[in-house]
Amino acid sequence: MPHIVTAFDDDLIAIQAKISEMGGLAEEILSSALEALKNRDADLARIAIERDKKLDALEIELDELATTTIALRQPMAQDLRVLISALKIASTLERIGDLAKNVAKRAIYLSEGKPGRISSSLVRMGQQTMAQLTEILDAYVSRDTDLAVAIWRRDAELDETYNAIFREVVTYMMEDARTIGLGSQLLFIAKNLERIGDHTTHVAENIYYIVKGEPLGDDRPKGEPIGLDLTF
Repeated sequence: MPHIVTAFDDDLIAIQAKISEMGGLAEEILSSALEALKNRDADLARIAIERDKKLDALEIELDELATTTIALRQPMAQDLRVLISALKIASTLERIGDLAKNVAKRAIYLSEGKPGRISSSLVRMGQQTMAQLTEILDAYVSRDTDLAVAIWRRDAELDETYNAIFREVVTYMMEDARTIGLGSQLLFIAKNLERIGDHTTHVAENIYYIVKGEPLGDDRPKGEPIGLDLTF
């Protein structure tokens, strides 16, 4: 018997497409911010900042679509989990966009100051964060719980990278007070990247919940990021 596409199916497809669009945009903003940082490109950083407005608008659109679908269709079981998780993931992607925007803002500040050495460790952390975001979005599309769990567990590596950068930069700042301005900016960038990593684990937890119907758990290997307690 052929599958009959219902209005509810159309709603689910539209919601999934909106999540994919948000994910792609979050990747674009982070990639541009990191490239702007690496190349001291203020113009590219401003483009990344401007693109975040579209991500905010998409979250509002998805929120309206998902809540309306829940109210009208009264879904059950996995369909309900998909919709609830879509709301959570959209909020998470919006926060990732905000954090990437913050990196872009710091990139502008650094591009306008005296040339300073950008820690190679920070560049690697940016690449690590970008890869983690890309992989978790792939896992969402494919409903790959194995990949989601692997990313969830691997976030501790990002925490340790952040801690290493923190110690490295603070050492420079203590040795030469002239590096304090640059160093503080680098520390804020590293903290934003560490927080993006945390948010990718939230997406992983939602992927697991959609497929398995139960929480992933609270035993994720977790580093202990030091300093700079930012709230997003």
